[in-house]
Amino acid sequence: MITDATLARINQGVQLHHHQGQREAARDVFAQIWDEIGGEQGDPLHVCVLAHAMADVQDDVHQELVWDQRALTAADLLTDARVAQAGVTLPVAGLYPSLHLNLAECYRKLGDLGRAREYLQRAQAGIGALGDDEYAQLIKGGLDRLAQQLTSE
Repeated sequence: MITDATLARINQGVQLHHHQGQREAARDVFAQIWDEIGGEQGDPLHVCVLAHAMADVQDDVHQELVWDQRALTAADLLTDARVAQAGVTLPVAGLYPSLHLNLAECYRKLGDLGRAREYLQRAQAGIGALGDDEYAQLIKGGLDRLAQQLTSE
């Protein structure tokens, strides 16, 4: 169970977006939290999770890419101990398949198929860090869809 108050607030923004369809409201919540945590200078866990969520509510693919890159940069600063302290059940390695999948999708949308394939391969290489739960199935499904799209483009 997530015990970190900032992660809980980020999750509330995610719920606004995914379950209530309120992208703009979610973006506003995320922007407020971003300011509160000190932006990219904040706790890498907060930066990673928030940037990952913020990318999903962008209307412009270039902005989505910037947020996804911020999330990946922050993930590289994380430790399993910090993630566990916040009540997150995944190890740091379990964050990378989703981060790489999102970057691959951005590059596909931008027409940079070489980079899209590169990040898709990274995501596929890291998928073993996930279990066999609903989250893992979601990521695997996204990887399969993207792989099919990239073979037809």
